[in-house]
Amino acid sequence: MSEPPFPSLLPGAAIGIVGGGQLGRMTAQAAARMGYRVHIFTPEADSPAAQVTPDVTIAAYDDLDAIAAFARTVDVATFEFENVPAATAIALAEHVPLRPGVNCLEVAQDRIREKTFLNANGGPTVAFEAVDSAADLARALETIGRPAVLKTARLGYDGKGQVRIEPDTDVGEAYAAMGAARGILEAFVDFDSEISVILARQDAERVVAFEPVENRHRHHILDTTIAPAPIPADLARQAVAIAEAIAEGLDLIGLLAVELFVTADGKLLVNEIAPRPHNSGHWSIDACVTSQFEQFVRAICGLPLGNPSRHSNAVMRNLIGDDIDEIAALMADPDIKIHLYGKAEARPGRKMGHATKLYPLEAKGPPPKMPFFGM
Repeated sequence: MSEPPFPSLLPGAAIGIVGGGQLGRMTAQAAARMGYRVHIFTPEADSPAAQVTPDVTIAAYDDLDAIAAFARTVDVATFEFENVPAATAIALAEHVPLRPGVNCLEVAQDRIREKTFLNANGGPTVAFEAVDSAADLARALETIGRPAVLKTARLGYDGKGQVRIEPDTDVGEAYAAMGAARGILEAFVDFDSEISVILARQDAERVVAFEPVENRHRHHILDTTIAPAPIPADLARQAVAIAEAIAEGLDLIGLLAVELFVTADGKLLVNEIAPRPHNSGHWSIDACVTSQFEQFVRAICGLPLGNPSRHSNAVMRNLIGDDIDEIAALMADPDIKIHLYGKAEARPGRKMGHATKLYPLEAKGPPPKMPFFGM
């Protein structure tokens, strides 16, 4: 293997994370265990990430003076969510290495650009059309057909900014309900399951992937992840190959999550990508030799990538809103590992933490159930 693509940053260096959510929190915790200092940039006081490190800048994401000052305190910068303003990312990259780079943000921020990129880089998707008006939507429906799904081109997540269009749905009402001027119309896909692949990459020679996992949703929010995904081995290899091709196309340095549909006829279609740690990788904290968060730190700091192998199978369950009230039932199970995010108020749809139940690699049959829900 050739020399690393960039000089390694050894423990003692400072990592800057833009964003103060739970992904930043768990990345900071992994970095601290490895001996790195972490500086969080966030507009929110007492954010989950700010609770685990003394170095925090509280400022608006578009405060470029604050960004420049932040950059001068760190040796490498990254982000824990992909809706960082492009101008902020560009300004940050002028002062300090930003990994992943601005191009990864720009692709992941816009669903139209994302799907166009995917189709050109080995990532098959459903048919789609850009939509800028109700008239555009009507024309796109003639091509895509019904049912279909209308989504905002930018900023939507966990089902927000999405409208399902049925045969009798009014076009004007659907466009208004989307809540944005620019959107994307996607063909409805009949899928058997959704899976995801998370990989770390430094260059073409240094790419390491976690096994694909299955994701199950509740009210458009990830509810449960099952590791490994109960899919044929050849399909799992195809999913990893697709993720590797996408990461290569992005020239990614860091972590990439790729969500895919497994269709009723056994094909794979990419739903979306995220160039950062991902909710569907949380199980790796407790079930793998190297978690997604440690792998993320290794990737952006130029360390050798860790072993992603499972030492256990796992079921990860998000604790959303009032689910947090069931914490006592979870704690009663000695095989469940609990991770809370330090959020003071439980609201509907808000991710308060997650719980992971481990079970043996050799276990047969369906995965075990958590104490308070049915799979």
